[in-house]
Amino acid sequence: MKHLHRPAWIGVALALFTALTPALADSTATVGGPVNKGLVGVGRIPAAQRDKFGETFGSGSGMAIDTSSWTRDAGTYKGSLWLLPDRGYNVAGTTDYRPRLNTIGIEFTPAAAGAAGQEQTEVKATLTDTMLLTDDKGADATGLDPLSDVRAAAGDMPMLPAATNGKLALDNEAIVRLPDGSMFISDEYGPNIYRFSAQGRLLSATQPPAALVPMRKGAPNFSSDNPGPGAAEPDPKDPETGRQNNQGLEGTAMTPDGKFLIAVLQSATREDGGDSGSTRQNTRALVYDASDLAHLKLAHEYVVPLPVFKDAKGKTKVAAQSEIVALSDTSFLMLTRDSGNGQGVKGDSSLLRQVFVVDVSAATDIAGSPFDAADKPVAPKGVLDPSVMPARLTPFIDINDNAQLNRFGLHNGAPNDHNNLSEKWEAMSLASVLDPQQPDDYFLFVANDNDFLAQDGFQVGAPYKVDDGANVDTMFLVYQVTLPGLARK
Repeated sequence: MKHLHRPAWIGVALALFTALTPALADSTATVGGPVNKGLVGVGRIPAAQRDKFGETFGSGSGMAIDTSSWTRDAGTYKGSLWLLPDRGYNVAGTTDYRPRLNTIGIEFTPAAAGAAGQEQTEVKATLTDTMLLTDDKGADATGLDPLSDVRAAAGDMPMLPAATNGKLALDNEAIVRLPDGSMFISDEYGPNIYRFSAQGRLLSATQPPAALVPMRKGAPNFSSDNPGPGAAEPDPKDPETGRQNNQGLEGTAMTPDGKFLIAVLQSATREDGGDSGSTRQNTRALVYDASDLAHLKLAHEYVVPLPVFKDAKGKTKVAAQSEIVALSDTSFLMLTRDSGNGQGVKGDSSLLRQVFVVDVSAATDIAGSPFDAADKPVAPKGVLDPSVMPARLTPFIDINDNAQLNRFGLHNGAPNDHNNLSEKWEAMSLASVLDPQQPDDYFLFVANDNDFLAQDGFQVGAPYKVDDGANVDTMFLVYQVTLPGLARK
């Protein structure tokens, strides 16, 4: 592989990797070139927000800032971003929620670096539009679990997950918006990469290598074991090979030069140790040649080791990845997190929410190898094949850093109240600081997925109220970062 855009700081990052661990990383330190200058803004959209269709607003499974709209006037920035919800509120399983995309107007006035006593109002976010996503015939799609139904391949379209009502089943997780308004969206059911028009109509779809396609009893089966009310569970509950339930293509990003689309599986496939929360660390990054948007071609594929940590009971756990932002064709930012901790769920203290710099420049390219088949795991029982060199991870931003959070009245840990970070942080996007004196400085927006947790919820024609009084706002955390060389790509 020709590595076209390997920044000089990556080499330094590799040298530092062995000296840095997530537990020891300073959240405001320089990490081999990129610099985290700290948290500079917070904002909220209330849990009670309704979207354009009158349904409870679901938030950041994926996010893309419209950089063409991004402007600066003195110390205030304005623009818009797209915020992608997933498959809707799970009442007693999945529902016939129509997939959609929300447009958010942003006004951002960053706080001074290190300043305390901030009020969580630096980001003013306003819903301006909601657009439905439809199938290639213009018919409604759905968030319902596809159970055992498959829409047969036809023409250029591969086989696709289908719900029992015949609708295309989508559990959207990441978005890449293209200059013409069209977009790539990756999902968990397939796990597929879909291309939609600017109006939200499906144009094409890309299926991953066979190693990632969920199989039950020798046949493709896209169920995530979240059946709708009255529906039977899949048999067996878990796929035998392929992506684990609810562990699809959680992160997708276009390289700055527009030549490659990178998609990363949330955690390891079943055959690569993904059948256990303690052995699922060896996930995969798929790098597609995007020269023909309608026909993505797998160009490269790498093993990405996810961070491993001990939970409160001393058990080994693996933090799944939730989002990526591409820095070049060989490096990207990756957001990782634990589960079950934060506002809206029982646990109060998250043990790991962290952004890493991932470098694949020295990793083994396994695209087109026997490892792309379901019967040739690259990491059986979680042990990586010795012939394969994985990507390298360098800690960058510790989202759980209470020294930073406390400046804005936030915290990680007890009390599990409105100012405790919610469980799922799943969206990231970059916008320039627009300062000629700091051309490599950016604002990294990070957003949560609020899981539609509200006390006055309304969806698919029916009201709902979340147990335990949970009311989880959509939240934005904004960090100022320096990414050397990115502005010149």
